[in-house]
Amino acid sequence: MNRRLIVMRHAKSSWKDQNGSDHERPLKGRGRREAKRAAEELLALDWVPDQILSSDSVRTTETWNCMQDVFETVPPVAFTRKLYHVGLDALKEEIRSVDNDVQTLLVLGHNPGWEEIVERLTGMTYVVMKTAHMALLDAPAGGWADAFSREGAWKLNRIVNPRGLLDD
Repeated sequence: MNRRLIVMRHAKSSWKDQNGSDHERPLKGRGRREAKRAAEELLALDWVPDQILSSDSVRTTETWNCMQDVFETVPPVAFTRKLYHVGLDALKEEIRSVDNDVQTLLVLGHNPGWEEIVERLTGMTYVVMKTAHMALLDAPAGGWADAFSREGAWKLNRIVNPRGLLDD
């Protein structure tokens, strides 16, 4: 069975109010539009996630909230502080909670860790994951633990830039 992984960086956040913590930074208007457009593109590409694992920051939570209404069936989502500004090793720990019936998993988080995840899984160097970018990866594997043990063997199908898909 092929495992499909969508590595998505949160949508564009606002720097308007710098009194709060980085964890509490919300999306700006453009970010909300990008998030919705990202979900529409996943639907068009037939890359609808079966489950979501996400950082619990305000901007990742808002990114998912803007995306979820696009899908006919809203997949289960788990928000966790354990995915806040981390890389592949932390994601491997969280992947243990994903049922092997899940074929397409969306992970939603932050840089620089998300670029590192794509680079290590695909073996590519210098992958750029700007805000709202999604890397669509797949690998043949029996289960998620098996899939994540195959560093360098994942195929990068494409990187989607929702900002380039916006009408405005």
